[in-house]
Amino acid sequence: MKTLPLNKRTTQFIIVLMFLLPILNYAQAYFQNNAVSIGLVNNTATGNNLGGVSFFDYDNDGWDDVTIACKGNDPVRFFKNNNGQLIEMFYGVNITGHSKQVIWVDYDNDGDNDLFVTRLDAINLLFQNDGNFNFTNVTEMAGFPPFTLLYTYGATFGDIDNDGDLDVFLSNKDVSGTVPNKLYQNNGDGTFSDISVASGISPIGHLTFCASFFDYDKDGYQDIYMSNDRFVNTNILYKNNGDGTFTDTSVVSGAGIAANAMSTTIDDFNDDGWLDIYITNTAEGNHLLKNNGDGTFDDIAIPSGLSFNSIGWGANFFDADNDMDLDLYVSSMIDNEASGLLTTAFYECQNDQTYQLSTTSGFDTDIYKSFANAIGDIDNDGYQDFVVANQAPANHSLWHNQGGSNNWLKVKLNGVQSNKNGIGSWIEVSVGGEVMYRYTICGEGFLGQNSATEIFGVGDATNIDYVKVNWLSGVEDIFTNVLPNQTLIIDEGETLSTSEETIKSIGIYPNPTSGIIKFNHVNSEYSVEVIDYLGRNILTRVISNSENTLDLSKEAKGIYFVTISNETSSITKKVVLH
Repeated sequence: MKTLPLNKRTTQFIIVLMFLLPILNYAQAYFQNNAVSIGLVNNTATGNNLGGVSFFDYDNDGWDDVTIACKGNDPVRFFKNNNGQLIEMFYGVNITGHSKQVIWVDYDNDGDNDLFVTRLDAINLLFQNDGNFNFTNVTEMAGFPPFTLLYTYGATFGDIDNDGDLDVFLSNKDVSGTVPNKLYQNNGDGTFSDISVASGISPIGHLTFCASFFDYDKDGYQDIYMSNDRFVNTNILYKNNGDGTFTDTSVVSGAGIAANAMSTTIDDFNDDGWLDIYITNTAEGNHLLKNNGDGTFDDIAIPSGLSFNSIGWGANFFDADNDMDLDLYVSSMIDNEASGLLTTAFYECQNDQTYQLSTTSGFDTDIYKSFANAIGDIDNDGYQDFVVANQAPANHSLWHNQGGSNNWLKVKLNGVQSNKNGIGSWIEVSVGGEVMYRYTICGEGFLGQNSATEIFGVGDATNIDYVKVNWLSGVEDIFTNVLPNQTLIIDEGETLSTSEETIKSIGIYPNPTSGIIKFNHVNSEYSVEVIDYLGRNILTRVISNSENTLDLSKEAKGIYFVTISNETSSITKKVVLH
């Protein structure tokens, strides 16, 4: 075969093509650290060691903003996203000291995001946002101890009693290991009550880095998983009993692993409808706890390829290339490639739901000492980006996803009966008969806060079968035949008929109860049937706006099911009698 000589232009083209081949071959999972060019500049003298980061749209303008923790005299820093460019903002809030978690949460359900900051060397702080970014320090007024040093690392918000108000769990880690964690219940009036002891939270210290609220057994109540430092402090899984108390199920569930545990990364990595747990660790190896759907977990980190075997900190599952499976990024404290330990890891999900460490996705320069990370979408292109908190003097990283040809759907929740941001909701998306699941969390991973907008990659699909949301209130919304490449903002109860919406807005209080229960939002007559846990009918009667009270005080303590119905609709609610 005769070959023709190459001219200069052809040679240059081949050289460029050879350079681009790795990018072209992996165009759907390629990242560039564009922190400085996008405007995330934080290389200060003190910076933060083990600091937190939020990638959350704090001003509700549709663009994910960045908030970073601080250390020493450097304040918490706010970077507003202005059409894909970050601009540092100053809101008259000067929070110094060694802050850890920076988390935005609408604790008072007024439609704007307030700021909660944990600090290792000072008291934790809650700032109320008046809607115009005028902040008031309401820490003491809200019921948090004004003088007690808790040595708090992580904070996570969830709704333990499904009353629509977000409660908070604080992960405390003092050097002596004696300060216990704290659970504060939201009273619904702008204040919180410490219910740690009454709820069954351990009264001793566990050197806890962080925790997450999630519903591991799908009983409709949010449970708590804690990530504890040192092998003598095994991780703890608390099952929510639905009556304001929790039971330690760490041993019986298999979730009570012993490790130098840092992260509590919650996701359904295999799309089976059950939430799994990924825990980072030191060189002994990370843990992937697969939820078996029967109240137990199996550690499959090694067979799945996700053991990591370095010094791991923050971790996040996300669909990097929008191909309908979840990939994984893990931050590492190692910055020396010669050590033989990973300086970072980006794992791509394979067809058999095992994971392959990628070396061609752009992370060859990711050799910083890194801790927290958080996912969001900096440019609203439907491809997931993420921010990584690096140890000073290195600048933080903003790994900008270079996108691809796959389609996507973004889902943002607006709670009505549930909490405003829909925390604790299940989002289910079906494409071509394949179902994907997401679960909304507020304060996740290691000191991270992810975007409130969930991104679903849908491959080359041009139509989405359905989008389903199961809210903590019990309301279910379903949308069918949804088009991709859009942001779907869902108001709770939006797809219900007038009759369904009316009946599902009926609430029962107090719950738990000592005997007397009342019904609110009753605008006509409804039939009420009370069933005990054995399926026996306890009573049947009719309620109305004027007759809206039931007396269960003569019944045995336990769980009862109250079915409210009319001619067209019905709803069943769980009531705890104590």
